[in-house]
Amino acid sequence: MDWVGLAGPTASGKTAAALAIAARRPVEIVSVDSALVYRGMDIGTAKPTAAERAAVPHHLIDIRDPLQAYSAAEFAANAQRLVGEIRARGALPLLVGGTMLYFKALIDGLDAMPPADAAVRAAIEQEATARGWPALHADLAAVDPATAARLAPGDTQRIQRALEVFRVSGRPLSSFHSQRTGGASRGLLITLEPQDRAWLHARIAQRFDAMLAEGFVDEVRALRARGDLHADLPSMRCVGYRQAWEALDALPSADAPLPAPTLAALREHGIAATRQLAKRQLTWLRSMPARQAIACDAPGALAEVLQRAGCT
Repeated sequence: MDWVGLAGPTASGKTAAALAIAARRPVEIVSVDSALVYRGMDIGTAKPTAAERAAVPHHLIDIRDPLQAYSAAEFAANAQRLVGEIRARGALPLLVGGTMLYFKALIDGLDAMPPADAAVRAAIEQEATARGWPALHADLAAVDPATAARLAPGDTQRIQRALEVFRVSGRPLSSFHSQRTGGASRGLLITLEPQDRAWLHARIAQRFDAMLAEGFVDEVRALRARGDLHADLPSMRCVGYRQAWEALDALPSADAPLPAPTLAALREHGIAATRQLAKRQLTWLRSMPARQAIACDAPGALAEVLQRAGCT
């Protein structure tokens, strides 16, 4: 076993469990989170605090500017390197996060698809502006019916990527699914999965309210004020940031306060989007048969995590 992983939906208690493990055995934490890689995105990502990061070494946090992309393939390569380095230092690599594609890339490898092409992607964006995403979804159905069948017409990010792959390679995205690269990393994957969805929903709402109280809207204002970011970047499509960006778009000026109804709508939409994210994360987890699932809303959940992580 090369590493221990701690996965679960947002607000399931991963950070607290990871710090509890770190208090009992020497570990270094590797973030498995596609949002924590971005600098300047702290409140909306529930990034570990400075005190938490000082207490335990953390990796793959604040390694990209929000203008830059970071792929699952890059994560897998970085994580494999870090696992070796951490083990060489005599510590346990503890992989913690909720980006299940990253775990999949590390464990199973990735489909060998062509890299992103900025020019093709920009052309697709222009077509979408002119014709609408449902029309592009229809275009996708004509060249890759298998992929189009599993994507909703409003799933803009995945429709764009599928069309990009076809235009770059001349092959449908679905044809790449049997060609995998990387993977085969050995680890123990512990997952936190609530039995009662209402328990998780309550924690999601509490977390979003805490983010708003901590100044999340001002954090997004600061990102917008840079002038080089836009709503279609992967960083700004992160849950919460997209909804806050849209709320600020509706203001008459960049420094205008959010009216109470707009703030209430942001809260509602942000919580709903986070619930949808959690649902997708749980769906991912159920497709990972090697995981060791723990009911994170059960009274003895933390003790069970510690036992399985070899802390007792």
